[in-house]
Amino acid sequence: MIRVTRPIVLSVIMVMLLASAGAAAAASPTETVQGAVKQVFPEQGGTPVQKVSTDQRRAQIRKAAESLFDFEEMSRISLGRYWTQVSQAEKDEFIRLFSGLIASSYMGKIEQYAGEPISYTGERVEGNAAVVQSRVVTPKGSQIEIEYRLNKAGERWAVYDLYVDGVSLVANYKTQFGRIIQRGSFADLLKTLREKAGS
Repeated sequence: MIRVTRPIVLSVIMVMLLASAGAAAAASPTETVQGAVKQVFPEQGGTPVQKVSTDQRRAQIRKAAESLFDFEEMSRISLGRYWTQVSQAEKDEFIRLFSGLIASSYMGKIEQYAGEPISYTGERVEGNAAVVQSRVVTPKGSQIEIEYRLNKAGERWAVYDLYVDGVSLVANYKTQFGRIIQRGSFADLLKTLREKAGS
């Protein structure tokens, strides 16, 4: 069974990742993340929230996720050494299924976001790689440290991993995927992902 640990913490993650990056092609890594927050949750930018249907909201979230995440890079890292052992057709299917898994897994959790304050505490840029550090303060006053890892994808920055209190999201998936492949095969992993996707 594929699952993500620490669901409450990770529900906050997608909040800060979901938004179209197209309008922020020239934006810095931090501006890209900040723009994402303001577009998906306007209250973070002081803009009144417009009511939309559940279906509209989910379509918006999915489209935004696809525009900001570098799903191919996330897929490559999550498969580790197995990435070079599978065909291009298998890679293409894995990327499609994996991107759907990430988007769908958080669909319900995103709606639980309560507008907790977000602060951006640092940025490091080294060539085409960047790290953006942020902090979420929960209603109870506890702090969650979230670090975004980004690569330059063409003219924009794209997120390929993030760390919550020092724990990597992609590494979590890599461990789960590796176990499935070791116990069976890559075909078994694809089968599991297909079942998760309901296809």
